[in-house]
Amino acid sequence: MPHVMLHALEQQLAGREPAIIAALTDAVVSVYGEWARPSVDVRLVGIPAGRWARGGVPIETAAPSLTFGMREEVFARDDAARVVAQLVTAFTEAVTTVFGAEHRDDVLVELVGQPTSRSGLGGTVIGG
Repeated sequence: MPHVMLHALEQQLAGREPAIIAALTDAVVSVYGEWARPSVDVRLVGIPAGRWARGGVPIETAAPSLTFGMREEVFARDDAARVVAQLVTAFTEAVTTVFGAEHRDDVLVELVGQPTSRSGLGGTVIGG
């Protein structure tokens, strides 16, 4: 199950939740195909004012950052470089479509591979 976690300042996120959930889900589907849609898990984290800082100073606006968790095996595939590039592009487009193109250069997309042997679901190790 692919996991998308987006961090954004609460005042920038408020009211945009349905749009960003749809855009992030569509981004995953654009790379993997429609079969992936039901398994895309999106989590939005709104950070209150004063709790996001840069250079030791709280900031009032920031480009959202995004973490995409997926099975580590994806990075070992022959087409890994293409898949990574497509995901970074699709997520950046999703964020800028909802939050504005002025954030494009600052959107951070982190792709995190998780070995299935180090994950669990329902109290059972996946792939164990």
